[in-house]
Amino acid sequence: MILKIILESDIPIYRQIRNAVIEGIALGQLNAGEGLPSVRQLSSELGINMHTVNKAYTLLKQDGFITIHRQKGVVVNQRSEMKLMQSQYDQLSQEMKPLIAEAFCRGLTLEEINGICKKFYTQFKEL
Repeated sequence: MILKIILESDIPIYRQIRNAVIEGIALGQLNAGEGLPSVRQLSSELGINMHTVNKAYTLLKQDGFITIHRQKGVVVNQRSEMKLMQSQYDQLSQEMKPLIAEAFCRGLTLEEINGICKKFYTQFKEL
């Protein structure tokens, strides 16, 4: 698994890892049952603290994207295990709110915002 991590980014590294894994699943680059690097291995590859990777994996596990097995390691879940709960829906809405507010302030119309959302949704769905 190849992750692009930008150390100078305002986005915390653990969030970058989490986001990259979720995007990899959505794009079909990571499939159900596929193993991910161990915490130790990924932290070594990226040159970051193990606790950072562990935090990302913990969030991914809590959200149903991965399972952590003692013997199998870190494994991508089936899509059926990634069902959205109300609390996660609320969290997604809150995370989208500042992006939509920025787009609004910069003059994007509702149609343009919907177009951006549709472009990415279609990209993920076509796989």
